[in-house]
Amino acid sequence: MRFFLVAGEPSGDRLGAALMAGLKMLVPEVQFHGVGGPLMQAEGLDSLFPMAELSVMGIAEVAPRYFQLKRRIRQTADAVLADPPDALITIDSPDFCLRVAKLVKAGGDIRTVHYVAPTVWAWRPGRAVKMARTIDHVLALFPFEKPLMEVDGMRCDFVGHPVVAEPQADASDVEAFREKYGIGADETVLLALPGSRQGEVSRLMEPFGQAIQNVLKARPDIRIVVPAAGSVVALVKQQISSWPGEPILLDPRDQSKELAAHEKRAAFRAADIALAASGTVSLELAASQTPMVIAYDMNWITRQIVNRMLMIDTVTLVNIVSETRHIPEFIGAECIPADIAKGILSVLENPQSQKAAMALTMKRLGQGSEPPGLRAAKAVLDGLRSRPTA
Repeated sequence: MRFFLVAGEPSGDRLGAALMAGLKMLVPEVQFHGVGGPLMQAEGLDSLFPMAELSVMGIAEVAPRYFQLKRRIRQTADAVLADPPDALITIDSPDFCLRVAKLVKAGGDIRTVHYVAPTVWAWRPGRAVKMARTIDHVLALFPFEKPLMEVDGMRCDFVGHPVVAEPQADASDVEAFREKYGIGADETVLLALPGSRQGEVSRLMEPFGQAIQNVLKARPDIRIVVPAAGSVVALVKQQISSWPGEPILLDPRDQSKELAAHEKRAAFRAADIALAASGTVSLELAASQTPMVIAYDMNWITRQIVNRMLMIDTVTLVNIVSETRHIPEFIGAECIPADIAKGILSVLENPQSQKAAMALTMKRLGQGSEPPGLRAAKAVLDGLRSRPTA
């Protein structure tokens, strides 16, 4: 049995690796081809080209690389059609992946599976109708997405979110982390998480720094910890050099992946509050029961377009999944340092208001069930078995 998988960014690489591990457990002789990052390669994928070429986000950011991405779309589709697999599995990155799937469908009768349903509940609801012309089967991270996909004719399985299967730090890990960095047991830890992409880090570091400066005026006892993604650590290090409070930078470059991940988990659990960019990091914080404030800004052009198309009043996944609004957010034009600082201080005064919402989020995302990667693998195989024959 052979699968061609395509992932376009680190979050997709994690999903793809877990899915591949699940497929290998169920079908030991399975073979993989496609495009993926280091985690998928560790599971046996020989990537057609470096996945990093696809890790761009935002309309204005994609435009300068349009022709390069178009060539990669064609190259990927041609590779699928040249040696047809049992299924093409595309993972998130819809602007790239769904174009590949469209070319593959036009060139042959290959089953197409897309892992991560498009956010039609947030903006551009018409995407599901268009997607149904190309995609046979959707693997959804959120339970409320299943009927939204099925109504347009696609099979959809809720397989759970990978965050529920990730290990968490314990009290001894927290104690060791605080001791390593000289953080007293009575000191408050504020985690700063400005993102993992160059563009978003460049935009967010200044308002994050100004907000933290305001917070420290009111709470000089706070210690700042900044876990940085390897791809942006140099930029983060440069930016925090002007921040107050002597921030502690967690630099993964000098550590093994396992040790870096362990230290990041310890930092999350040790933190009393986090200031984080919008995205799946809110779910990681919820898994560690870390109260948070979300702030995000984007390229001006992208902001104008998204503002006109957004259909929901919150973009924070914990708020959406728990059907509450306990996580304060400062998005786009509202990404104002003084307001962010007030939000942080308010949450510090009453962190418990978020705890129930975070616990409910984890339960709804599949905590306590089979690992999402295995559930996804079972759904893929069941979809193949139940596929109508000509």
